[in-house]
Amino acid sequence: MDGKQYVLSADEINIILKRLALQVAENVVDDLAEIIVVGIQTRGFTIAQKIVNLLSNSISNPITLLSLSLDKDNPQEIILSKDMDFNNKNILIVDDVVNNGRTLTYAIKPFLNYFPTQIQTLVLVERMYKLFPIKADYIGLSIASTKEDHIVVEEKDNEIIGAYLK
Repeated sequence: MDGKQYVLSADEINIILKRLALQVAENVVDDLAEIIVVGIQTRGFTIAQKIVNLLSNSISNPITLLSLSLDKDNPQEIILSKDMDFNNKNILIVDDVVNNGRTLTYAIKPFLNYFPTQIQTLVLVERMYKLFPIKADYIGLSIASTKEDHIVVEEKDNEIIGAYLK
């Protein structure tokens, strides 16, 4: 595999995404509120698309998929693919990797002007070293790391094909 130190293969990722979708479904089983799945561009959105497809097989709640764009180094402007009322909705923010917690922290910002039922986060890989005090609610794989470590999630043709330590 190109000499890269893979921590997840495509098959493992598919199994993990199925598990994560079931965990989300279990958490909203008694709540009929709409679920807004927000994928952080770009790989977080790809994962969010997979989660929406898997969730739609498990729950009857209405599900809306949105994308969120921001400059991860300077997250002043946060752009959602659609403006809507987020009151009384279940918000699920999805990203590929929690590196230092900054992106997930800022991704919550557009929803703070509303009163959603809940805001939760889902990540494929969580690094244990974080600078911001955020913990994902749904985690595919948690890895102990140093601040020098970097996890890369590979995407090809709208599919997540692996994750490796760089």
